Amino acid sequence: MSDHVHDENCGCSHDEEDAVFLVTDEDGNEHEMVLVYTFETGGNAYAVLLDRNDPEDEGVIFRIEEDGEDEVLVNIEDDAEWERVMNVYEQLVAQEIGED
Repeated sequence: MSDHVHDENCGCSHDEEDAVFLVTDEDGNEHEMVLVYTFETGGNAYAVLLDRNDPEDEGVIFRIEEDGEDEVLVNIEDDAEWERVMNVYEQLVAQEIGED
Protein backbone atom coordinates (compact mmCIF):
# COMPACT_ATOMS: atom_id res chain seq x y z
CA MET A 1 0.00 0.00 0.00
CA SER A 2 1.37 3.37 -0.99
CA ASP A 3 1.12 6.55 1.09
CA HIS A 4 1.09 8.62 -2.11
CA VAL A 5 -2.37 9.91 -2.99
CA HIS A 6 -2.86 10.52 -6.70
CA ASP A 7 -5.88 10.55 -8.93
CA GLU A 8 -6.86 12.22 -12.17
CA ASN A 9 -8.54 15.09 -10.31
CA CYS A 10 -5.71 16.05 -7.97
CA GLY A 11 -4.06 18.45 -10.41
CA CYS A 12 -0.69 16.79 -10.00
CA SER A 13 1.11 14.66 -12.53
CA HIS A 14 4.51 13.09 -12.69
CA ASP A 15 4.53 13.02 -16.48
CA GLU A 16 3.46 16.58 -17.19
CA GLU A 17 4.48 20.01 -15.95
CA ASP A 18 4.73 20.43 -12.16
CA ALA A 19 1.58 21.44 -10.30
CA VAL A 20 2.20 25.05 -9.26
CA PHE A 21 0.19 26.92 -6.64
CA LEU A 22 0.34 30.63 -5.80
CA VAL A 23 0.55 30.94 -2.00
CA THR A 24 0.44 34.22 -0.06
CA ASP A 25 2.39 34.28 3.21
CA GLU A 26 1.46 36.18 6.39
CA ASP A 27 3.38 39.24 5.13
CA GLY A 28 1.32 39.38 1.92
CA ASN A 29 4.17 38.12 -0.29
CA GLU A 30 3.20 35.68 -3.05
CA HIS A 31 5.27 32.54 -3.64
CA GLU A 32 5.04 30.04 -6.49
CA MET A 33 4.91 26.68 -4.74
CA VAL A 34 5.42 23.32 -6.44
CA LEU A 35 3.58 20.22 -5.24
CA VAL A 36 6.27 17.61 -4.51
CA TYR A 37 4.52 14.98 -2.40
CA THR A 38 1.11 13.98 -1.05
CA PHE A 39 0.25 11.57 1.75
CA GLU A 40 -2.69 10.53 3.90
CA THR A 41 -3.05 10.22 7.66
CA GLY A 42 -5.95 10.39 10.08
CA GLY A 43 -8.49 10.29 7.26
CA ASN A 44 -7.15 13.47 5.65
CA ALA A 45 -4.88 14.05 2.67
CA TYR A 46 -1.90 16.42 2.89
CA ALA A 47 0.31 18.10 0.30
CA VAL A 48 3.97 19.06 0.65
CA LEU A 49 4.95 22.12 -1.39
CA LEU A 50 8.33 23.72 -2.04
CA ASP A 51 9.01 27.30 -3.10
CA ARG A 52 9.68 27.14 -6.85
CA ASN A 53 12.17 30.01 -6.65
CA ASP A 54 13.89 28.83 -3.45
CA PRO A 55 14.09 25.00 -3.54
CA GLU A 56 16.54 25.00 -0.62
CA ASP A 57 13.84 26.48 1.63
CA GLU A 58 11.88 24.12 3.88
CA GLY A 59 8.71 22.62 2.48
CA VAL A 60 5.25 23.67 3.60
CA ILE A 61 2.48 21.19 4.40
CA PHE A 62 -1.19 21.90 3.71
CA ARG A 63 -4.31 19.81 4.25
CA ILE A 64 -6.16 18.97 1.01
CA GLU A 65 -9.91 19.53 1.23
CA GLU A 66 -12.59 19.06 -1.38
CA ASP A 67 -14.59 22.11 -2.42
CA GLY A 68 -17.25 20.73 -4.74
CA GLU A 69 -15.29 19.10 -7.57
CA ASP A 70 -12.11 21.04 -6.78
CA GLU A 71 -9.40 20.32 -4.26
CA VAL A 72 -8.11 23.23 -2.19
CA LEU A 73 -5.09 23.62 0.09
CA VAL A 74 -5.85 24.65 3.67
CA ASN A 75 -3.44 25.79 6.40
CA ILE A 76 -3.15 23.41 9.36
CA GLU A 77 -4.00 25.56 12.38
CA ASP A 78 -4.61 22.89 15.03
CA ASP A 79 -1.41 22.18 17.00
CA ALA A 80 -2.27 18.53 17.67
CA GLU A 81 -3.02 17.93 13.98
CA TRP A 82 0.24 19.69 13.02
CA GLU A 83 2.28 17.49 15.40
CA ARG A 84 0.63 14.31 14.05
CA VAL A 85 1.18 15.34 10.42
CA MET A 86 4.83 16.29 11.04
CA ASN A 87 5.51 12.96 12.75
CA VAL A 88 4.04 11.02 9.82
CA TYR A 89 5.90 13.18 7.28
CA GLU A 90 9.22 12.73 9.09
CA GLN A 91 8.70 8.95 9.10
CA LEU A 92 7.94 8.99 5.37
CA VAL A 93 11.06 11.06 4.66
CA ALA A 94 13.17 8.67 6.75
CA GLN A 95 11.78 5.72 4.75
CA GLU A 96 12.53 7.45 1.45
CA ILE A 97 16.11 8.21 2.53
CA GLY A 98 16.55 4.64 3.79
CA GLU A 99 15.51 3.18 0.42
CA ASP A 100 18.33 4.84 -1.54
